[in-house]
Amino acid sequence: MLLNCYQEDLLEAGCDEAGRGCLAGPVFAAAVILPKNFDPGELNDSKKLTHQQRCSLRLIIEKEAIAWAVAAVDNVEIDQINILNASFLAMHRAVEKLAIQPRHLSIDGNRFKTYPNISHTCIIKGDGKYLNIAAASILAKTHRDQYMVDISLQYPHYQWHQNKGYPTIVHRTAALEHGLSPYHRKSFRITDPQLELLLKTEG
Repeated sequence: MLLNCYQEDLLEAGCDEAGRGCLAGPVFAAAVILPKNFDPGELNDSKKLTHQQRCSLRLIIEKEAIAWAVAAVDNVEIDQINILNASFLAMHRAVEKLAIQPRHLSIDGNRFKTYPNISHTCIIKGDGKYLNIAAASILAKTHRDQYMVDISLQYPHYQWHQNKGYPTIVHRTAALEHGLSPYHRKSFRITDPQLELLLKTEG
């Protein structure tokens, strides 16, 4: 059973990101402050939930949270500052957007860049330990997934509505056949040399 938050003394926001390993699209992050009596039932690490569970929980979180915010860093910025720094920046932007500023941040993972005047604790696999981080993981994931579904309408051959920009064979093959879109992260290795050789052989 997940605990509400890491510590009880300070108003705390859980923070998490989604999309670090994608080849295209922004990295999204969320910050969530939950009430002490929050009882979400099946809330857990977003990766352990179905799409429907995540969508249902998103509505509950956004309705019942004391404060929540979602922010993104696009692929151009990712290429400029690298994905790790982009993840930190996305979380900073989410915290900045909160209607109520927390006094402490619980961060999923083992690294973070200190946010001005707010203490933080990094927690490995925190989204499976604390409700506020799990809630942030769900908001970041669902908001990013919807973004990728939306831009998939512009570039349907990459099938982002299904793979959400992750490096599937279908995605890599489409990148080889159609080239890169304006949403691709050019600092990432988009194409697979072995796949490229296989397509040339088959062609």
